[in-house]
Amino acid sequence: MIDTNWLLDLWVFQDPRAQTLRHALETGQVQWLATTEMRAEFERVLGYPAVTRWRQRHEAGLSNPLTAFDRHHHPTPPAPACDVHCRDPDDQAFIDLAVAHRARLLSKDRAVLALRRPLARLGVAVSADWLE
Repeated sequence: MIDTNWLLDLWVFQDPRAQTLRHALETGQVQWLATTEMRAEFERVLGYPAVTRWRQRHEAGLSNPLTAFDRHHHPTPPAPACDVHCRDPDDQAFIDLAVAHRARLLSKDRAVLALRRPLARLGVAVSADWLE
């Protein structure tokens, strides 16, 4: 799973720290699962004024972030609720899906990172950095 902050680094801000993940996605070395809810959240965040201003200043000639999302994710149905609950309801879908698939969860969100131990007991590794 890849949270929205990481998606912004990948497909909007072109953060150099995200380039190895981008390469892994583009070459199929990593399978990225995402739901329609996750895509809708990403689309909503792309409309935030600060993100819109940044995109207007920097994205000349870059691909559309939603097109990149659609090209690289594997559509997955939402997962049932798990026993680990996040303080931030926007992050719960990422946690539920990671638990259902025992998948790595890449997140910079403090509320998600605080759940590393309980998620590890359920087979989910939570990382703030792709190379971690």
